[in-house]
Order: sequence, then C-alpha cells, then structure tokens
Amino acid sequence: MGKSLYFINPTTDFAGYYTAEVFAAQGLSPTVLTADLTTTTLAAMAPADFTVRLCEEYVEPVDFDSSCDFIGITGKITQLGRMLSIAKEFRRRGKTVIIGGPFASLSPEVVRPHCDILVRGEIEEIAQDFFADLQSGRWKDDYFGDKPDLSMSPVPKWSLYPNDRASLGALQTARGCPFECEFCDVIQYAGRKQRHKLPAQVLKELDALQRHGYRATFLADDNFTAYHQRAKELLEALKFWNDSHPASAMHFTTQVSIDVARDEALLGMCADAELRNFFIGIETPNQDSLRETKKRQNMKVDLVDQVRTITEHGIAVMAGMIVGFDHDGPDIFQRQYDFAMASAIPIFSLGALVAPAATPLHERMEKAGRLKPDGEEVAAVPWATNIVPVHMSEPQLMGGLQWLANKLYEPQAFGERISRFIDAYGTRRPRPAGNLKTISQPRPIDRSKLMLLAAFRKMGAKEDVLMTQITSQIAKKPETAAMVISQMLQYMQIRHMYERGQFWEQRLTTESKPIGEVVRPVPLVRRPLPQPVAV
Repeated sequence: MGKSLYFINPTTDFAGYYTAEVFAAQGLSPTVLTADLTTTTLAAMAPADFTVRLCEEYVEPVDFDSSCDFIGITGKITQLGRMLSIAKEFRRRGKTVIIGGPFASLSPEVVRPHCDILVRGEIEEIAQDFFADLQSGRWKDDYFGDKPDLSMSPVPKWSLYPNDRASLGALQTARGCPFECEFCDVIQYAGRKQRHKLPAQVLKELDALQRHGYRATFLADDNFTAYHQRAKELLEALKFWNDSHPASAMHFTTQVSIDVARDEALLGMCADAELRNFFIGIETPNQDSLRETKKRQNMKVDLVDQVRTITEHGIAVMAGMIVGFDHDGPDIFQRQYDFAMASAIPIFSLGALVAPAATPLHERMEKAGRLKPDGEEVAAVPWATNIVPVHMSEPQLMGGLQWLANKLYEPQAFGERISRFIDAYGTRRPRPAGNLKTISQPRPIDRSKLMLLAAFRKMGAKEDVLMTQITSQIAKKPETAAMVISQMLQYMQIRHMYERGQFWEQRLTTESKPIGEVVRPVPLVRRPLPQPVAV
C-alpha cells in the first residue's frame, strides 16, 4: 500500500510586495498572488500509489491533525520562521518531517536540526529513489539533487491546488541566469548555465493552466530573456498558442534584465505574445554601486530611457530598488526618489542591500567582518539588513529607507508615475484595446479584485482625487486599463505592507531631506482601509 504525503507551502513571516494580505485584511477571501509551483510539481512526481495532499497556507490553515505518513515543507527565506514552527509542531506530534526548497538548499545547517529528512537542490533526478525510499521505510537523512535536464520536470498537478484563490498561474520555462550579480542567490541555487524546457513542454503546461481556469500566468524564470534567440523561439510558440485559443487566451508576467530594451524585435515579440508586465532589477542609478556588485547589464545605459522604450512597446515595468551599497552615501535616498519620479515605473519593490547565504556578497562581507552578528539570515525587506553599512550609520540607512518608502507611495507621487506610464504606453507599438484578451467567465478572484478596487477611493481624500484622475486618463487610453488596475491593487498591498511594518505609523515628513543627521520621524495617523464595497 502506498504512503501518504502532505506538502505545505507556508505563509511568509511578514506582509510582502509579492503577497496579497490586503484581500483578507478587507474581509475578502484569502488570496495568493501566484500559484505555487513547488508543491504541485512534487505532487506530479509522486508515484500513483501515493496519496498526496497540498496546503497553500495563504488560503487555508495547516491541518496539524493530518494522518499522512510524511509532512513535506518547502520555502524561501521569507518563510523561514513559519517553516520551522510548522516543522516543530508536526515533530511534536510524532510525524516524519521533510524540508526542502531554496532556503534549505542554500542554508542546510539552519534547517537540519528541525527535520527528519533534508532535501537540497533540485529533485527531478533523485525523485524516483526518494519516493522509493519513503515507500520502503528506509529513507536517508539527506538527499541532494543536482541540476537536471528540465525535460524531466512533469506538468504540475494543479488538480490538487486551490486555483480559484490564485491570481496568477505559474509556469517555469528555464532555470538559472548567466549574469554575476554579487547579491543574488539564484546562480548559487540554479546555476549560471541556464537550462530550458522545449516549447512543446511549455505549451503542455500552458494547456493544464488553461483547463484549471487561469487566464494570466507568471513565467517564473530567473531571467526570461537571458538568451534572446531562445526567448524568440518560445515567444513564437506562445503567440501561436494564444492565437489558437481566442476565447481563453493567456497573458503573462515575467522577469527580465534591462538589456531587453536594446532588442526592438524581441520587445515586439513579447508584446505580440501577450507579455504585459516585466519585473526588472533596476537596483540603483549609482553606477559605482552597479560596478561594485557586478550588475554590469545595467551600466552605461540611460535606465529611464530604457524603461520608457519597454513601456512604449506596450509592456509595463515593475522595478526592484536597493539602497545601502558600499558606494551609497546619505544622498542616495534623494537620488533614488528623483530617478523613480523621472521614470514610467508606477511600482517599485524597495529594500536595503542584504547578503544572502552562499552568495559572493556574503563571503565578501564575512571576510571584512561586516556581517551583523545577529543578522546571518535576513530576507530582503525594507526594514532589515545583515550588513554593516560603510558611508552611513544603520539608523541613517533605515531612516532614509523609511523616508524613501513614504515618498514613493505618497498618493500624488504614485499618481504622477501612473500618468507617465499611461502617456508612454504603446506609443511605438499601439495595442488596440480589443487585443487585450478579456475573461468570458470571471473567476472568484476576479470578483474579489473588483471589490478591493472599489475600496481604493475610501483610503483617503487624496486617493479619492487620484481615482478620478486615473479613471479620466484610462478613458483616453483604454488599452492601459488592465495594467493600471493591477498597479492600483499593488499600491494597496504595499500600503498595507508598510502599515503592518510600521513604515506609516512613524512616517518621516516628506519635506525632510534624509541627508546627514537622521531625520526625526513625526506621527502619522493610520488610515485603515475600509470594509469591502459590493460592486
């Protein structure tokens, strides 16, 4: 008789940029931004005689009374605290606990005491032996998987997942990244030699997502356009698939590097294949900081102009922003703000530089004695770092971050960036509004989004004015509607995140300059979001 497995994707330890706690905070059904690939892929690898259950903790509580033989827990550093607390409770109940995933692979010594079985690396090549060992009851304490050919990766088992509560489906077409960014742990985990799935394999996974109701998918590659020719081949296949499914076409979000802007043909193909949103690690306009951390692909170009080129092709950009590099002084916060406000980027994810385990930056900071003694494992969130900064004190760094976060997400500043995005959108490659595929059968998550959006005006008087302005601008360029609505919902999540992280509880005055001495914070009256409004 086969064994039983309970795979858990825990919640994060704090509200984040890429999570959706604002839905539950408004009394709406709990929601996850992106469906989980790890647990669904593991479920697809399990032998047919195994019984498998999945738990997406964002939308349902962990069943600590589960009768399953094995408890599998995965997660990133942002989930570490919750991972370990779940493991502790199941072990207290006598269960055999398995921990794997990115964090376990990069910091095995941290999780080793908290599990019975530790799995590091990628599992495809070792899955058969792993499950056979579980079945026989003669498992090993540790398993290590190398970097497999991705043809071995199965179509995820979405039938076990709460798809109705996930905004985006997930599909990984490649693993690894050829760049050398010193602070990035992707190359430590997935390698610098990028491995790819064939287009036919990608389309098979796309078919599965479409059958389970998804009409928007995150292409979860570390750098989708790292190899331009390969990306173009896949984009042709995605366009063909969409053209073949006019009633249920898919649009996509993915991660790219800024060099995509230098290939006009590639940008055009991205737009034709319905890639509507790019996340790009802009990081900083400080060339010395880019050079310091080997972010060479961002150097010697006009970043604002490159972003505008992408936007003009009908693709929205969300950008990562980092402060606290060794070449950053107290003036960096104003420089970052000025850069942001000159750009057509409405949404920035903002954080202090951190040194993840196993990265070259971590090694460099350790050799220099600049790792904080209590900060070995720190997630990239706005209010924490494990590095001792060089040209400013830690209070200056955190105070400047607080100032920058509040300045960027003042309603007027956010509105200005939305306006710049709408003005630039599609001017080189217009997209008729009819080309933006609509959903004929709205999902429950789509109705929740409308209810959340209806609460935007009630956030405050400035948001009420901003909503009127945005509505007027969208009417002049309706093809931007889907992207702008998404950006507004992200704004609401970020405001919720900052309030929970107390960035808005003790807000710095927006007139103050975070240069030299730490600016003293002044109280801000918290403005709670309203109850959901029916639409």
